[in-house]
Amino acid sequence: LFVLLALGLNIVVGFAGLLDLGYIAFYAVGAYVYALLASPHFNLHLPFWVILPIAAAVACFFGVILGAPTLKLRGDYLAIVTLGFGEIIRIFLNNLSQPINLTNGPQGITLIDPFRIGGFNFATNETFFGLSFTGPVKYYYMLILILLGVIAVNLRLQNSRIGRAWEAIREDEIAARAMGINTTRIKLLAFAMGASFGGISGGIFSATQGFVSPESFVLVESIMVLSMVVLGGMGNIWGVILGAVLLSFVPEVLRYTVEPVQRALFGRMLIEPEVIRMLLFGLALVLMMLYRPAGILPSAVRKRELETRRAKT
Repeated sequence: LFVLLALGLNIVVGFAGLLDLGYIAFYAVGAYVYALLASPHFNLHLPFWVILPIAAAVACFFGVILGAPTLKLRGDYLAIVTLGFGEIIRIFLNNLSQPINLTNGPQGITLIDPFRIGGFNFATNETFFGLSFTGPVKYYYMLILILLGVIAVNLRLQNSRIGRAWEAIREDEIAARAMGINTTRIKLLAFAMGASFGGISGGIFSATQGFVSPESFVLVESIMVLSMVVLGGMGNIWGVILGAVLLSFVPEVLRYTVEPVQRALFGRMLIEPEVIRMLLFGLALVLMMLYRPAGILPSAVRKRELETRRAKT
């Protein structure tokens, strides 16, 4: 899921150069759309292949809502507005329980339907040709298929006229406008496309967890996804995937190693794994900015850009 989110955010940040700190809002929108249409909350139980496109479309709509008022903003100002948008969505989800109970407030929505295709339920254990497949394993293979599709779309976008237009805006928006690029439409398209991938990811999250609440979509999650894009290499699809895999893998390693190591060395827990995780994230980003500012696998354009700047200084 983090790989899907990182690829979606890479369209906005990496391709178009628009700093977005509220990307988790689209993830939340997709998750709640799926939860509302596939749970006892409204007594709706639509199939997932109907809901996921709806989740993508609704998230895309919110992406346009965010993008339209911020078209003239860049850098820190855009980051502040998008950060506020992410928090506004979370606060709305927390409070839309009165007078009409839309989101069930802080309690969240439970008993969300898993993915089903006919009689095939992704949440149950199945045996095929003598091999046993648990629910998580089936979701894993399905996510791999979805991920391959998203990668194909990203590659196609990157090498298309739209991708070139995003790149031109990222490098110099004034020059791009002078060349006849409709920067307003192209930037809105970046927000919309990135948001739609976030909506799909949110729908999948909702189905796999069976429960959603506003506290699943806090600012820290946005920062983590952005860290994946920056660490891997903004604008490079394979670098972003690598960054997402690394930052998803490290917390799991820490979860199982930090406590035993501390107890072996000190006889007790001194620092919680979550605290160490955030310290390591911060340290990794500082080191990357110092020694690999373009990321682990930077895009060719960004690499040349940094080399040119170094040559001038």
